[in-house]
Amino acid sequence: MLQSLWNNRIQCAAVILFAIGFSTLLLNRNLIKKIIGLNIMDTAVFLFLTSIGYIRGRLAPIVSEGAATYSAYVNPIPAGLVLTGIVVSVSVTAVMLALTIRLYQRYHTLNLDEIYMQALREQEEHE
Repeated sequence: MLQSLWNNRIQCAAVILFAIGFSTLLLNRNLIKKIIGLNIMDTAVFLFLTSIGYIRGRLAPIVSEGAATYSAYVNPIPAGLVLTGIVVSVSVTAVMLALTIRLYQRYHTLNLDEIYMQALREQEEHE
């Protein structure tokens, strides 16, 4: 059991990071902390995909004169997924931070419950 955990230590670290990010996302009411939790979850997924895609002893997926069969190379798909995921993650983080700034300018708080209550009061005043 311990040997299996040690052999898969990077995957275990990714699962622990994901759990930390998920609990941060669920348990905090502060919008900045929620964004940080989502970024931790993203990082955990990237770490997991990278660790799954790496095979010790294989070459980078750049065809050269040395190796002729595909079994000599590492699968390039996980690396491509990670790069695409990083771009998407940075874009989503930028949009979330921009929306958080707008919410703070309007409601003067980052607490999600207080923002919700103020929005309800504003809606009742307009009706």
